[in-house]
Amino acid sequence: MLDKPLQFAQVFQINASGGGVPKLPLRSAEVNTLGIVGDDHNNKVNHGGPDKAICLYSLELIRALQVEGHPIFVGSTGENITTAGLDWSLVEAGVRLKIGPSVELEITKYTTPCQTIRDSFRDQNIERMSSKANPGWARAYARVLQPGTIAVGDAIRIVD
Repeated sequence: MLDKPLQFAQVFQINASGGGVPKLPLRSAEVNTLGIVGDDHNNKVNHGGPDKAICLYSLELIRALQVEGHPIFVGSTGENITTAGLDWSLVEAGVRLKIGPSVELEITKYTTPCQTIRDSFRDQNIERMSSKANPGWARAYARVLQPGTIAVGDAIRIVD
């Protein structure tokens, strides 16, 4: 018998929009080198492109922020993939993630929060999600190393 349960990380939700937030849920999505097919950004200077193709965030952190009284919800801060069960402390630049049977991502950097997500925070304090002001609470950007299809419930693994 195991002393502690195995951790299982998975895709909780896939989110996309024609531009802006909130990003809305999808059951599955095609992922290419520029991100989720059909997803777009209103500000193409600061969002999108190969090194910021996918934005990821943790369901556990969203729930913790809700407990603090923030009106955040899944997709409200623009993440494309909401993870569940993934140890967010391991998500840093250079880490590679395998999602489902084929998609592989490489974390490139933490995001810088912008004013478009202010309604997700009590007092509109976007710094609550800043890696500089609150290390460990930022969303992460990733580049797509291997395109493919992802679906809600797909396993997420950290790969060497």
